[in-house]
Amino acid sequence: MPRPRTHDPDTVLDAAESLAVRSGPAAVTIRAVATATGVSNGAIYHTFGSRAELLGRSWLRAAGRFLRMQTESVEAHLAAPDATPHSSEAIEAVVAAAETPVEFARRYPDSSKLLLTVSRAELLGDELPEPVATELAGTDDALVGLIIRLSRALWGRGDAAAVDVITTCIVDLPTGILLRRDRIAKPIARQHLRAAVRAVLAVGPPDRHPE
Repeated sequence: MPRPRTHDPDTVLDAAESLAVRSGPAAVTIRAVATATGVSNGAIYHTFGSRAELLGRSWLRAAGRFLRMQTESVEAHLAAPDATPHSSEAIEAVVAAAETPVEFARRYPDSSKLLLTVSRAELLGDELPEPVATELAGTDDALVGLIIRLSRALWGRGDAAAVDVITTCIVDLPTGILLRRDRIAKPIARQHLRAAVRAVLAVGPPDRHPE
């Protein structure tokens, strides 16, 4: 039988997150996390297996939190009775998805910094345990699925050109307006983001041409 855990894994993930966002990914070692939490090296290895898995699980937890918040905000709009293609509710669903980093930073400050400001490649490297790599791929697929859902809700289509517009709205614009210049806490930046998203949606994707 496996030995019972004597610590909360979230406590360990909290410490790894904090070290990564304050001192960089290289600072996240099993020894440093053990020192920060009072959990023994052996207990951390027993729960996570390796430093690579600890880092991967930290990223996955942050990504899962963000995606849940983003999906909930989108579904709140798309579940409205008048959420038809081109409707204001469909537009506001995209705006809500774009604004998710603001509420995410407020609710989970370290998870936000880990996910939105620390390089995923630098944090995770090239070699991940297979279960972590599989879950990461699933998280990426879930984000793509949400983008396609928004595209279909707005224009009744999920082709590459339409998906590209939604990606601009919920990935590129928040990155450029909120994150790259560290304006996530500035109300005026949030207003700029809303205006930019609505402007891009007003242009929309190019018409599809019959093949």
